[in-house]
Amino acid sequence: MFSWQLALPLTLGCLIFGYLLGSIPFGLILTRMAGLGDIRSIGSGNIGATNVLRTGNKKLAAATLLLDAMKGAAAAAVASRWGIEAGVAAGFAAFLGHLFPIWLGFKGGKGIATYIGVLLGLAPVIVLVFAAVWLAMAKLTRYSSLSALVATLVVPVVLLAAGYGKIGLLFVVMSVITWIKHRANIQRLLAGTEGRIGEKG
Repeated sequence: MFSWQLALPLTLGCLIFGYLLGSIPFGLILTRMAGLGDIRSIGSGNIGATNVLRTGNKKLAAATLLLDAMKGAAAAAVASRWGIEAGVAAGFAAFLGHLFPIWLGFKGGKGIATYIGVLLGLAPVIVLVFAAVWLAMAKLTRYSSLSALVATLVVPVVLLAAGYGKIGLLFVVMSVITWIKHRANIQRLLAGTEGRIGEKG
């Protein structure tokens, strides 16, 4: 019989597993392995793929993007074997782990890649919605940050409308956090100083 005595340890285990997986700073690890130094010392100081791209190494940036997404997907998908609640807990923890990794003084990335990864692990078909919105906005505005932010507004609505109740609520919370983490980008967008896709410098 499944009871709270079993559910609590399982939830805690999923949270710890997800957080530790999500907190792996792939951007920092890959750039150091490539001899590019500490990624936190250039550009925005962020450990995500966008800042890795500022090193000029597109392959390294792509690898960072993929690995940051996969850690979210893995956490959510593996934990989901014990139920959707477990998957939601692990996915959310992985997202938080990326944003606030204990190894780096709780200063991590902005979360878009891991957001997509958690979505892939819990509701893979909805990743197509994220991709479609991002591509449409990117073509229209050439702002990567704006494209991602708009996609994070659409995804929770689609999830809830499609009947993904618990997952939809998770992504409402994750989208709010994502917008908070992107407040500097939002300020630059409002000021007209945000860099566009394809611009140099």
